[in-house]
Amino acid sequence: MTSTSTHQLFSIEKIEASTRRIAFQILESNVDEKELFLVGVASNGLLFAQRLKKILESLSSQKIHLIGLEINKRNPLDKIKIDTDLKVCENGAVIVVDDVLNTGSTLIYAVNYLLKVSLKKIQTAVLVNRNHKRYPVKADFKGLSLSTSNKEHVEVVFGGPDEGVYLS
Repeated sequence: MTSTSTHQLFSIEKIEASTRRIAFQILESNVDEKELFLVGVASNGLLFAQRLKKILESLSSQKIHLIGLEINKRNPLDKIKIDTDLKVCENGAVIVVDDVLNTGSTLIYAVNYLLKVSLKKIQTAVLVNRNHKRYPVKADFKGLSLSTSNKEHVEVVFGGPDEGVYLS
């Protein structure tokens, strides 16, 4: 991330602080749940969900399940895959996790897929909400709301010396 047209919005410290705040919000919203199902959208959403899981487990005695979901972000009608049997979520509290909410297509197709089983509730968590939605989906938990032009690109980098959120 060394391009002169790239601006860092979040440092590693801000990512960590936002992740911790989102974890607290998830717990407050799900205080009566015995277990939570974090469904991370591969690949960055899954990395973000792993970080949330670690924090949630340090703060609560609730059982936190982590499920990976693969979706073609360019063509969300392609086959969606998860790394476990969907029935494990049945009647559970599910939080779909992604790094950036752009148009909402990824989250709405992920939610649609998860609704193949009966769920107690479904919520969404993102690190960055772009406010460019074309679908009726919202981020229940978000680290940063950002109004940008359609030409601008938001990238989240997890791990390494360049970890951060960037706008280009």
